[in-house]
Amino acid sequence: MFVANLAALTFTHMSTMAAWFFQEQAAVGWDPISLWHQMGIPAKAVVIILFVMSGWSIGVMIDRAMAFSAARKQSRAFAPAVAGALRDGKIEEAIKVAERNKKSHLAKVVTSGLMEFRAHQESGEIPGETIEASKRALERTEAIVHAELKRGLGGLATIGSTAPFVGLLGTVVGIINAFKGIQSEKATGLAAVAGGISEALVTTAIGLFVAIPAVMMFNYLTGRVEAFDVEMDNSSSELIDYFLKRRGMRRS
Repeated sequence: MFVANLAALTFTHMSTMAAWFFQEQAAVGWDPISLWHQMGIPAKAVVIILFVMSGWSIGVMIDRAMAFSAARKQSRAFAPAVAGALRDGKIEEAIKVAERNKKSHLAKVVTSGLMEFRAHQESGEIPGETIEASKRALERTEAIVHAELKRGLGGLATIGSTAPFVGLLGTVVGIINAFKGIQSEKATGLAAVAGGISEALVTTAIGLFVAIPAVMMFNYLTGRVEAFDVEMDNSSSELIDYFLKRRGMRRS
């Protein structure tokens, strides 16, 4: 009899606790709209900043992906065409091929060297100073193209490194609001801390959501830029070798 009464009392107590728990849970909305309405002004400001950072980083990702894709596509068409023109000694045709592929990083570099070479070709002999001038023109263009390829990547790196800390700022604000809720409600129930905890969780999650893709894409795009740099260096070296061979042919 005692065991039966104890079991009944325990069941009643557990039912009461479960009803209280689910009643307090029901008062808390966890959908995005409810979470937004439960946030305070500082937390909303943090979320807006994070969304602006996310939009900017997505814009940089799309812009660089399109630019790199166009550069890769046009370079694949440019390299064999200009190689054939130079093999036949057709400098003008090679320059025209380069001008038709203005989005190609290789075309931009090769064009500068070819134009410098053409400027001194009419002298009848190609002195060593002309080779050096062409080399300097290639180096200058490489630096310019490298800067163009890296446009926006610095901001992407900044977003990737600072977004978690912006989210952490929202976390701190949420925890402070949770303690304020405990103080005002004079209780430690879920309803007292729900608003602050939701702010902390949401801002932390959004901060990570913004930072992780930004860091991943920064590393990927930086690798692409380094690959483009290698291709430009190789093209410049091959073009200088071509100029040296042309000088040898003229002397002979």
